[in-house]
Amino acid sequence: MDAIDKNIISMLQEDGRITNNDLAAAVNLSPSPCLRRVRKLEREGVIRDYTAVVDHNKCGWPISVFAMVSLQRHDENTVQTFESHVRNLDMILECFLMAGSADYLVHIVGKSLADYEKFVKTKLHTIPGIASIESHIAYGTVKRSFQLPK
Repeated sequence: MDAIDKNIISMLQEDGRITNNDLAAAVNLSPSPCLRRVRKLEREGVIRDYTAVVDHNKCGWPISVFAMVSLQRHDENTVQTFESHVRNLDMILECFLMAGSADYLVHIVGKSLADYEKFVKTKLHTIPGIASIESHIAYGTVKRSFQLPK
């Protein structure tokens, strides 16, 4: 990946709806080579997807919880079971495998605290192999970015 590719990525992270012509001009390429580079970055998985960043609160999901989840065992079956369940739960936006005191950090959204409580009782607690769940409720956002450093 060269400096032009990095610049393309930066521009697309800043504005995913930028036209190819505007992107090409911004990175000092003609449109055809620019589009070839974008397609190559997509094929290689550098650019994985395009999406809209939405305001959770305005969309009816004002509760944001970061749950630290520890497993009872770390055998392949327990790990695969947990991870496959997590992938299928829509209220879970992100799940990170962690080093430290917990095994996973899970970002969960809810419509209310009661909604989150119901989710934990009926969905999260039903996943086999969980030893503990420690919930941390976010009451504000200081910074949220999807752009990598330049």
